[in-house]
Amino acid sequence: MISPYNDEYFMRQALQEAQKAFEHDEVPVGAVVVANNQVIARAHNFTEHLHDVTAHAEMQAITAASEYLGGKYLTGCTLYVTLEPCVMCAGALYWSQIDKIIFGARDEKRGAGRFQNQLYHPKTLVTNGILEKECSALLHEFFKMKRT
Repeated sequence: MISPYNDEYFMRQALQEAQKAFEHDEVPVGAVVVANNQVIARAHNFTEHLHDVTAHAEMQAITAASEYLGGKYLTGCTLYVTLEPCVMCAGALYWSQIDKIIFGARDEKRGAGRFQNQLYHPKTLVTNGILEKECSALLHEFFKMKRT
């Protein structure tokens, strides 16, 4: 039997978080941290609500996962995030020593990938394109609404 817990399943969990951000007029980025096929942290962008430029989904998820695990390192964990992490988030993920980062949509303007993944920890596996169309569509819808 095939496990229902795969990259697409967990990215859908991150998309649910992105939808929450959308509904709260935050840039719709969502993230979940997974350990042993279990979501241990959920988060979405919260920058507007907190008036905090660092309150990105990834930062919130790192904090929640660290609290859950009782330590600052996220070894053995995977981050699923709907948008490619920015430089700030990539730096935090580097220090967390997370095993894997899986993101949906690329961020051509602000994504850490512009630096050819030099910002990620050398042992961290980075994968992209999981549910890319769905992740991109929510962002495009949000910014389209903002422009009208």
